[in-house]
This record gives sequence, C-alpha cells and structure tokens, in this order.
Amino acid sequence: MEEEVVDALLNGDRETQIRAATDLSGLSGRQRHRLAERGVVPPLLSMLHSQDFEAVEAALFALLRLASGSERNKVRIAKAGAIPVLLSLLQCQSEALMDLAMAALLILSSCRANKLVIAASGAIQILVEMLSGDNTGGDNNGSSMSMQAKLDAISTFQNLSTCHEIIPLVVSSGAVFSLLQLLCGCDKSSELVQKAISLLETMASWSEIAVEEVAGTGGAIQALVETVEEGSPQCQEHAVGILLLICKSCREKYRGLILREGIMPGLLQLSVHGTWRAKDMAQDLLLLLRECPNYGSRKKQLKNEHLEQIMKEIDAEGEEVAGTALRMVEEMIAKLNV
Repeated sequence: MEEEVVDALLNGDRETQIRAATDLSGLSGRQRHRLAERGVVPPLLSMLHSQDFEAVEAALFALLRLASGSERNKVRIAKAGAIPVLLSLLQCQSEALMDLAMAALLILSSCRANKLVIAASGAIQILVEMLSGDNTGGDNNGSSMSMQAKLDAISTFQNLSTCHEIIPLVVSSGAVFSLLQLLCGCDKSSELVQKAISLLETMASWSEIAVEEVAGTGGAIQALVETVEEGSPQCQEHAVGILLLICKSCREKYRGLILREGIMPGLLQLSVHGTWRAKDMAQDLLLLLRECPNYGSRKKQLKNEHLEQIMKEIDAEGEEVAGTALRMVEEMIAKLNV
C-alpha cells in the first residue's frame, strides 16, 4: 500500500492522486511517517494549487493526517512551503476548504520550530483581518468564517503566543480589538468567548500595551465585568485576571472605572465560588479596589474581614448597592466566616 500511494502521488493523474491522498489518511502513524520521508509532501502541496475542490480537499486531509502527532512532519510540511498556500486558501470562497486550511495552520503552529516562520509569513495580520471583517460584517475577500474556523484561529494565536517574542506582533496587529469585539458581541459563557478572553489575558500578562488597549477600548471594562457575573468558571477566571492587570497598571486611573461598572457583587461571589485561581485574583482585586494605598505590603493579609469592610467603603466611589445585592453579599460573607 505504501509503495502504491507514493507512486500515485508522485506520478499519477488527478483521479489517481486524489485516491492516493485519501488512502494515505487511513494509514497508521508509522506508515504516514515513512511516506513523508519518501517525499509525498511536495506533490500534496502541488495539489493545493489546483482549482479542483476535490483535489484540494483530499490533499488538505492528507496533510492534516501527516502532521498529526509528528513534530518532524509538521516541520517538514512548513519547510516545503505549506504556510503561504494555506494562507491563500483561508481567503477562498469555500467554507469547507477554509476550515481545513485553518485546522492545518493550527496544527503547524503547535510546533515550536514553526512559530516564528508562521509569524513572519503575514499569517497574524491575515487572521486578524478575517476575524475583524467577520465581526463587523465587512468584506474579508472570502466567505464568512465558520465558528470552528474562528475557534481554530484564536487557538493558533494562543499557540504562537507561547513564543513570547511574537506577542508584540499579535498586539500590534489589532488582535486585541478583534478579541474584544467577540467578547462584547457573544454569550459570555460560550466556547468562543472562553478562547478569546484566555488569549486576551495571555497578551495582557506579557504586554503593557495590550493592557492599555483593553482598558482604553470603549465597553471593554463593562464586558469584562459582565463576564465575571455571567461567564463560565473559566471565563470568569480570565476576566478577573484581566481586570486585576488593568487595576495594577494604574490603580488611580482605573479603580473608579471598574467600580462604576458594578463589579462588587460579582467579584464577591467569585471570591467565594470561583476556581482557586479566580478566588485568589478576586481577593487581590477586592483589596486594590479598597481605599488601601499600601497594597503590596498587605496583599498576603487579605482575610474575611477585608471582604466585610469592602462593602462599607464602596460608597467612597459613590456607588449604591441595591437591597437584593447587599443581602446576597451578606450571605456570602457569612459563608466566608463559617
């Protein structure tokens, strides 16, 4: 079977190549690795240049299978010139081919050796423009991105961002604004928001510019507060993490803005019922939002009495807490004292 596949891909006509690419997808990992070593990647990439949907689809499936579970094959495919072809396919008119091309770019981006190559290829800007165009209903020179393509695009950014020198490129490309558009326009507990807000926290953790851009975008702090209130546990964790970074970056500037969005009830609830990481960050943010200038020296002393005292000090910002919210907070404080 291996010999037939190699010969068909290297020397066969259209139908023979399509059949061979399809057969390749059904081979074992060891067999696929041997086929890659025997030179099947270049003919598969040549098939991607075809205007034939069936040929392109079969080649993309085959490349995905070759790359799956093999770092060597991921590098081999990238070195053979796959990335520019995949970027071109991302802008085609076929949603099915866009999805496959995006999946291929995602799996290639998981390989450390490929990250800088992908970043240098122009992929970051293309993906940002696609996400931005899709969010605004604008023209991205192709069909609208499917939900899976959006998820894979954000996951690709996340893969690239593990190489920290790439983060400034992602930030400067306009990715922060595109992700905030998703956050503002989607259900706060959705998988798409979870991936988007996770990437936002990653960028904000490594880039002061990203923090400033999030804080300075109209509606962003409100959307983060809403996510603390309405999001899944993972979304809440990332949202409070970003708010904490914003407040730490310039407490005097952002403390009031965060308080005015009504963060306190959701933040207090998160400090009791959130994930372990969310609880810790919620408590840190609670202390920052208090009238407490010596945050650094007292950070480790945040105890239950701090949470009780917070409600007495909220009115320093002129906030009014409704009776229902106050009763909820009192119940949560009671739980903390158990």
